[in-house]
Amino acid sequence: MTFNSWEFLVFYPVVLLLYFILPKRARWIMLLFASYFFYICYQAELVFLILGTTAVSWGASLIIERTERRWLRRFLLALSLVICLGGLFFYKYFNFLSWSIASIFGAGDSAPVLNLILPVGISFYTFQTLSYVIDVYRGDIKTERNFFFYALYVSFFPQLVAGPIERPENLIPQLKEEHKWSTPDAVRGAKYMLLGFFKKICVADLLSGYVSSVYNSPEGAGGFAVVIATLLFAVQIYCDFSGYTDIATGCARIMGIKLMKNFDHPYLSTSIKEFWGRWHISLSSWLRDYLYIPLGGSRCGRARHIMNLMIVFLVSGLWHGAAWTFVIWGAIHGLYQIIGLLTRPFRDRLLCRVGLSPDSRPVRCVRTVVTFLLVSFAWIFFRAGSLSDAGTLLSALFTGWGSLTSALSLMGLDLTGILMTVISLGALVLLDRSVVYGDA
Repeated sequence: MTFNSWEFLVFYPVVLLLYFILPKRARWIMLLFASYFFYICYQAELVFLILGTTAVSWGASLIIERTERRWLRRFLLALSLVICLGGLFFYKYFNFLSWSIASIFGAGDSAPVLNLILPVGISFYTFQTLSYVIDVYRGDIKTERNFFFYALYVSFFPQLVAGPIERPENLIPQLKEEHKWSTPDAVRGAKYMLLGFFKKICVADLLSGYVSSVYNSPEGAGGFAVVIATLLFAVQIYCDFSGYTDIATGCARIMGIKLMKNFDHPYLSTSIKEFWGRWHISLSSWLRDYLYIPLGGSRCGRARHIMNLMIVFLVSGLWHGAAWTFVIWGAIHGLYQIIGLLTRPFRDRLLCRVGLSPDSRPVRCVRTVVTFLLVSFAWIFFRAGSLSDAGTLLSALFTGWGSLTSALSLMGLDLTGILMTVISLGALVLLDRSVVYGDA
């Protein structure tokens, strides 16, 4: 069951009706059953994985809070991290690691490969359980005594599949509150849902075919086709990902539950650093709080700071996908950050010499365009099916551009397609700006 399926259009109204007619003590039970039913509709055979991850993280946290033995607290933290991350690594990265190791010894074709089904939402709910255990260990939050409330936090259906990655201190208390019907919340939630469906169906799905015509068969693509497909993919992935988040936000908001903001017009960023403060905010903040800062963040020497940045972005790349293309995508963004950090004093001095303020409108416009182009370039590796495909696409940018007409023909972009794309993008800009994200 996906958000843009007929099944969900039946499932959600039923859940919403039950949510508001049931008494408070029964609502969360209904939500828990609904969330697991939602997950089972995806992959019934893997329901025990999410249940096991939930049980391990909850049980470990409960003992961590109750014991004062430092060695036991550390052992249970490590054990829960190993078990929770172990499931993620096994299902998502085993084949990738197996092939990579075998390739080092020239035996990539004979690498042991398992026929594994990637569990839906495993990257999201794993990180939610990890943040819970770590926060309890740090003493930042108290454990949730009711296992089933905690299970609802992990499996809450609106954000189970595509986020945002919620923090326990934000979501668990809201799940316990009694939310009465609120027309303002319902209107705002409906707006988010409509915006999300528009992004997904009218923009992302429309552009997907044009992008795939180039990226799925890169051998025949010229430079024009690569550039157009890449720019369209930048819009497609934004609408695909943020569209699902908007639907999730809307679903929860109608029930009176506020999920954290996950996207904030990222392509208006004036730097790569700002981009990552606007793009997939729940993941960026998670990596900052649970990886970057524990590594030392920026409160260390320059070399260590640079290493910390690169580690975070390599992990971000791997989190998005088990392939070297994703690793390189993460490394590129890491290099962007490092270069930006090292060159910022020089760039500021240069602007001062020519009499321009870094915050002036012309400078911000140029920086926004440059940032968008840098992000779009990195998307080539994110979307490419393999390193070989990425090399072919990059080669097309330097060896032969062909004609714009042939590029449009290759992508199937006739006059009707161009008009539909322009109208959809224009409507996206208007609708996206009309929804206020500030209090989502």
